[in-house]
Amino acid sequence: MFSLDQLSAFVAVAEELHFGRAADRLNMTQPPLSRQVQKLERAVGARLLERDNRKVELTEAGQAFLTEARRLLALVETAGDLARRVDQGAAGTLRLGFTATSAIRTLGPLLRRLSEELPDVDVILHERVTPAQIDGLLRGELDLGLGRPPFDSDVLDSRLVVREPLCAVVPGNHRLAALGRPLTSADFSGEQVISYSPTQARYFHELTVRFLAESHPRIEQRVQQILTVILLVAAGRGIALVPASARHLGVEGVTYCDLDGPGGPVEAVELHAIWRRDATGPVLQRVLTMLPEHH
Repeated sequence: MFSLDQLSAFVAVAEELHFGRAADRLNMTQPPLSRQVQKLERAVGARLLERDNRKVELTEAGQAFLTEARRLLALVETAGDLARRVDQGAAGTLRLGFTATSAIRTLGPLLRRLSEELPDVDVILHERVTPAQIDGLLRGELDLGLGRPPFDSDVLDSRLVVREPLCAVVPGNHRLAALGRPLTSADFSGEQVISYSPTQARYFHELTVRFLAESHPRIEQRVQQILTVILLVAAGRGIALVPASARHLGVEGVTYCDLDGPGGPVEAVELHAIWRRDATGPVLQRVLTMLPEHH
């Protein structure tokens, strides 16, 4: 087996076709350079250079080997560079979980910034509701999630990245759409409300329950995804509460209305970045520095 030093010695001589110049290039004397080339020829089992007192020439075997020697040296240099970039978080893989509505305001800008600043990081996207993201983080299937609270803070760390208002979505021809004012809980009395799964969409389920606690609406549908809720509203199946960013989903046939809480401002909707507390991957640590942070 030959060494990288032997490869470097051979490439220098092959390119200079002169042992003295090759030795100067490598900052060494000629005798050890000659020994390196001889050891390489023995390891390869072929004569790579023809040399006499007047000139040095490559044999046919040497010409063929020179191409591979350059490739091997370039590969070693590239491998070292890759290892350094991975260690610095500039290369590798990020398995990123997200909810449908997190994609509206947060995911797109984050992906664009990653493409610009960390082009060698391969981002693998997983659309999942928050409980499925948490499962994925705990099972090691995801590195980072964009989801809703609450989380087990003993195991997971999080950072608030977006805080936005809760609003109502109603069919475009609904009586509430024509009031021209923020809606209160009392406005929902007797209305058919599309709500959320208490397990798969627990966060929005609890926001809905708290806001409508005194209004006694008729809840006949419980779903997981914000987009599904809005499509059902557009189909005239009821009204619902959604985050304000849902206005940008572009669903036709619906109207969004601001809300007035009974005792002041309506509870805000939060989106958090979530990751395992024991995660130490350099890519994750680098990406965490790039996340927007809401105070």
